[in-house]
Amino acid sequence: MNGTLFQQILDPANRADPYPLYAEMRRTPVSRQDDGSYVVSTHAELYRLLHDPRISSEDLPDPPLFRWTGHPLSDLFVRPVRSRITARHRPFIFRDPPDHDLLRRQVMREFAPARVRAMRRKTEQLTHTLLDGLRDRTNLDLVDDFSYPLPVTVICELLGVPREDEPRFQGWATQLATALEPDRRTDRENAGRTEEAFTAISDYLRGLIKGKRRAPQDDLLSGLAAEHDGERMNDHDLVATAVLLLVAGHETTVNLITNGILTLLRFPEHLERLRREPEVAPRLIEELLRYEPPVHYRTRLARADIAIGGTTIPEGAPVVLLLASGSRDPMRFADPDRFVPDRANNQHFGFGGSLHYCVGAPLARIEAEVALVALAQRLQAPRLLADPPPYRPGASLRGPRHLLLAIDAVAPGASAELAA
Repeated sequence: MNGTLFQQILDPANRADPYPLYAEMRRTPVSRQDDGSYVVSTHAELYRLLHDPRISSEDLPDPPLFRWTGHPLSDLFVRPVRSRITARHRPFIFRDPPDHDLLRRQVMREFAPARVRAMRRKTEQLTHTLLDGLRDRTNLDLVDDFSYPLPVTVICELLGVPREDEPRFQGWATQLATALEPDRRTDRENAGRTEEAFTAISDYLRGLIKGKRRAPQDDLLSGLAAEHDGERMNDHDLVATAVLLLVAGHETTVNLITNGILTLLRFPEHLERLRREPEVAPRLIEELLRYEPPVHYRTRLARADIAIGGTTIPEGAPVVLLLASGSRDPMRFADPDRFVPDRANNQHFGFGGSLHYCVGAPLARIEAEVALVALAQRLQAPRLLADPPPYRPGASLRGPRHLLLAIDAVAPGASAELAA
């Protein structure tokens, strides 16, 4: 029965509301699928496996269950990188210790609190500039008009991409994101365009890195390219890391912002509270990460037999960590299907956990906070034109493809003051 349930979760027809299916999955905390993979759906078991060194992120197989849904970013990174350079140079999220730990330490050093805090001001400027451009509109698509362009511009600023090159990055990000959409993976013409985009951005980044090594600036890519305590990231790892930050950070933040506004429009009392009391934003965002997270599952590989949840996951089996299900587990959260922004002790899996906890989480929180507060305060009488909205087909990186809104107006903002 649970094998059939997970097939239903993967079915795009259930993308708008997979949560009843998750509740059914939790009746069997660890369930074997017909292809030999194991789905883990309860909070306690997910927490254990996230911290279990026998669970690996490397060398994931391609079981039949995932041939059309895919591991997040696997088609984009793992296969091209394996063929174009070597498995040793995959992005660090697809590597285990000690390689993972070394690369993650280098990235985390550059995500220093001071740099992340400095990005808040820039994010505010970009947010209000985008909203200023919508001031003559009474209908908008939040995804195309706001949620999609904001994160890629923030990431370009973070990496140190010259302003004149940002349009190229937006085009590459748009194309590379199609590798995450199951219905585009059998489109050979689109696959060719994706490979071209991957090649183009890799070549561009190699040139940019060369320049950063020669003349460092105060940006993340310069920091990663520099030597620290005898350590320096090689060019292959630098390219893989930069593309990872662009695509993974971009897509998840798009979903976080869009899911956030969709949820607030469904619960207008919380939208109004955010408008009046922007200081509630950090707690509200933590609840959004639990209630409507941007990432719903990740896949791993069992490196040994693991007894858990009343069954044994055999060595070599793919493991699906159904994180969004764990974040709605009634054994861990009271009234888990209610949106409660003041929820205490909110130990969600919105950013994963343990070794692979999202390195960009502090920046994503800032982007979401700035964006949601600005939207709450500047969009006048926003209304959903379609509920549920159309969703991207992917079950893992889950978010609306479009979010059509009617508004009375976009109120004046603080753009001039911020620019000054």
